[in-house]
Amino acid sequence: MPTPPRAAPDDTCGLVQAAQGGDRTAFAQLYTAFARVVHGLALASCGSREAEDVTQEVFVKAFAQLGTLRDPAAFPAWLGTLARSTAIDRQRQRQRQRTTSLAEEPLGREPRPDTNLEQRDASAAALACIRRLPDTYRDTLLLRLVEGLSGPEIAARTGMTHGSVRVNLTRGMALLRPLLAQEGLP
Repeated sequence: MPTPPRAAPDDTCGLVQAAQGGDRTAFAQLYTAFARVVHGLALASCGSREAEDVTQEVFVKAFAQLGTLRDPAAFPAWLGTLARSTAIDRQRQRQRQRTTSLAEEPLGREPRPDTNLEQRDASAAALACIRRLPDTYRDTLLLRLVEGLSGPEIAARTGMTHGSVRVNLTRGMALLRPLLAQEGLP
């Protein structure tokens, strides 16, 4: 039997309750705490430009629908589900709108202007490898490697246990290494 998701920290529950009561500052704090998680989950399905848009769209939806959330402790999982479904919807919409074959958009965050083309290509190839992993490992690795969250931060913001995060990172890296090697990446 799978273990239930870990409860959100008390401060998250308090912020959710305050935001449900109309406190915009509390919602802004939720945004600050969870924006990188939402961005990382969106990045699993979308390019970097769209991931930014999806992140904003998710928080607009979350603000509008927060009153429907019955259990404030479920906020991290609820927000993660909202992020994944919004990203998938955006991807489907984009595929329907595409009438001609366009070059694949860059993957990951927009590179700095001083980043050379070789580094950009390597980053895009590495992100493409991560995207080939199963969802559980992909999401956790993106949150760690792209968004820079620590294991405890990932656990706190996704509702996963520390042990699950550690296992997902370890197994995900084990699956990722051969994919990177195939691409000639270190």
